Amino acid sequence: MNMPVYDERPFDKSETAVIHDGQKQLVHDPPEIRGPDGSPAQSVDRGDQVWTWSADEHLTGFAVWREMIWEIYSYRELLGQLVLRDIRIRYKQAIMGFAWALLMPLLIVAAGCLVKIALAHASGGNVDLPRVAGMSIKALGWAFFAGSIGFAANSLVSNMALVTKVYFPRELFPFSAVITQWIDTCVGGGFLLVLLAFFANISISVEWLWAVPVVLLLVAMTTTVALLFSCANVFFRDVKYIVQIVLTFGIFFTPVFYEPELFGPHGSFIMMLNPLSPILEALRLAIIEKHNLLLPVITEGHDGLRFTTWHIGFLIYSAVISLGGFLWAWRYFHKMEFVFAEYV
Repeated sequence: MNMPVYDERPFDKSETAVIHDGQKQLVHDPPEIRGPDGSPAQSVDRGDQVWTWSADEHLTGFAVWREMIWEIYSYRELLGQLVLRDIRIRYKQAIMGFAWALLMPLLIVAAGCLVKIALAHASGGNVDLPRVAGMSIKALGWAFFAGSIGFAANSLVSNMALVTKVYFPRELFPFSAVITQWIDTCVGGGFLLVLLAFFANISISVEWLWAVPVVLLLVAMTTTVALLFSCANVFFRDVKYIVQIVLTFGIFFTPVFYEPELFGPHGSFIMMLNPLSPILEALRLAIIEKHNLLLPVITEGHDGLRFTTWHIGFLIYSAVISLGGFLWAWRYFHKMEFVFAEYV
């Protein structure tokens, strides 16, 4: 009878014993996981959950941004799947289907028309069609901002099953919410431009080229707020109520239904301190008024006082806040994403 033979070597914790064909074999653990920059990864075992992430605190300067950008690029297919999922969830088994993409801009435009008509009757004048068209463009921009924030604020909390079990860049959730809302806005924007071409005689001009950088600033501003609110909602559950307040009353503190010059020289300047105001005004001036944004706009008040209602400095101010805020918000979000699972 063959007696079992035992290996008397001390057992190494880095090895795993397996039985194959009656013989015990020692298999070494997988090699150490390293991050995109080559730094050793950190792993935390919490029961049945194993988290692995790069040693972010050891990364400085450009290495952090390289890691963040590389992660988004590596998970670009997952981002696309999240966007498709969000679109299906919005319109699957919906009575109106993609018509919901037109509903929010049309409702804001209809409410703005009522405000314009009321102001025209109060002042004894007529409804100014170009101003209604300008209000429609600004309403479309506000609808994109409000819709993105509304969905992005709850994007992490509503996906807790993925947040607590699988690692991937958590930024994908607010990013997908913004992209999904952008697709809706493009649908509504195309329909709105057709209406403006028929009823307001709006035609394409070279000044429309200004819309490209202005829209990019709008996306950057929206993504900044989306990252901050989605991150804050993980730690403070009353953030969702703050978001509702901001989206409900924020439109009245942003020149959507009216123009800043209605508040006089000092009031218009204060109104333009809202970083979103210069972006929406720039869209109106470039698309509806066909104005070169490099040139100032001077308005004469009821008392005969002339004051500047538009200056390129307003757009630069919004650009600094939008781009700088986006970089800071993304970096802060990336720093805090590793503790989300403890609070979700």
